[in-house]
Amino acid sequence: MPETPTTTASGTDLASLADDFTLTLKSQNRSPATITLYRTAVLQFVDFAKDIGMPTTVDGVKREHVEAFMVHLMDTRSASTAKTRYGGLQAFFKWCLEEGEITASPMARTKPPHVPEQPVPVLTDDQVNALLASCAGPGFANRRDLAIMQLLIDTPMRRNELSRLAVSDVDLANGTALVLGKGGRYRLQPLGDTTNLALRRYLRERAKHPHANAHLQRPGTGGANEPEAPLALWVGKFGVLTDSGIQIMLRRRGKAVGITGLHAHQFRHTFAHEWLANGGTEGDLMQLAGWRNRQMLDRYGRSVAAARAIEAHRRMRPGDRR
Repeated sequence: MPETPTTTASGTDLASLADDFTLTLKSQNRSPATITLYRTAVLQFVDFAKDIGMPTTVDGVKREHVEAFMVHLMDTRSASTAKTRYGGLQAFFKWCLEEGEITASPMARTKPPHVPEQPVPVLTDDQVNALLASCAGPGFANRRDLAIMQLLIDTPMRRNELSRLAVSDVDLANGTALVLGKGGRYRLQPLGDTTNLALRRYLRERAKHPHANAHLQRPGTGGANEPEAPLALWVGKFGVLTDSGIQIMLRRRGKAVGITGLHAHQFRHTFAHEWLANGGTEGDLMQLAGWRNRQMLDRYGRSVAAARAIEAHRRMRPGDRR
């Protein structure tokens, strides 16, 4: 149980409030990743405040203190990290306002840090084929990694969505996978025949694995050892293959074929890029990718527009006509 928040003459201690804030997030069934991000933002702000002598009670924090923290993050980390911490603090002070700990949020007139858009590289056909070839052959690791690669190529699944798949989520008879997305929202993901076959081969190998009975712990299923916890789809040497385990595998497979820093989001970006480039509808892409607004769709649309412009330039070759 969280300790009772410490209250002084000047207000409630931020670090103590972070415990109650975390408990609220858990009661709202927010994802573990979101809870960690928000809590980290608050605790890092507290550490920064202590280091430079800023207020560490909730009613002592002002706009200039938040902005000083943002500047510090952009100087020592990145604009992307600063924006993530900004979102966590914004959620925290909104909660403080709702709890009656403050009468106005110090974030009220602040703006999030601007993050320069970094285009995610799209995987080429040669790179995709090389990755698939690296997983060719029999054996548990090859069959598992090939199934993971096929899912990433065939669908716009996020890495954490992939890692949270249970055996029961995959319906090979109908060629679908039930994906638990952001905000605890499920969506049905269709699977192609090649992906279906890769999963069937992997499941045969999985049935013989020492950790074939490994259960998946995810929101709404109870603890990993409770009866209602489903069997994890992905397993490895130490049990359930985690989100970070999938990332390590991708980097290793990528390095083996000359792709430095390969990550799951490149597959998602490649899927969206190719979907739009080949005439797929925006509405269908939003449904498949689990997007609820057009912000990400517009980003991927710019990627396709840029590719079309480059191709048009190669056809026109204006500099060669002089």
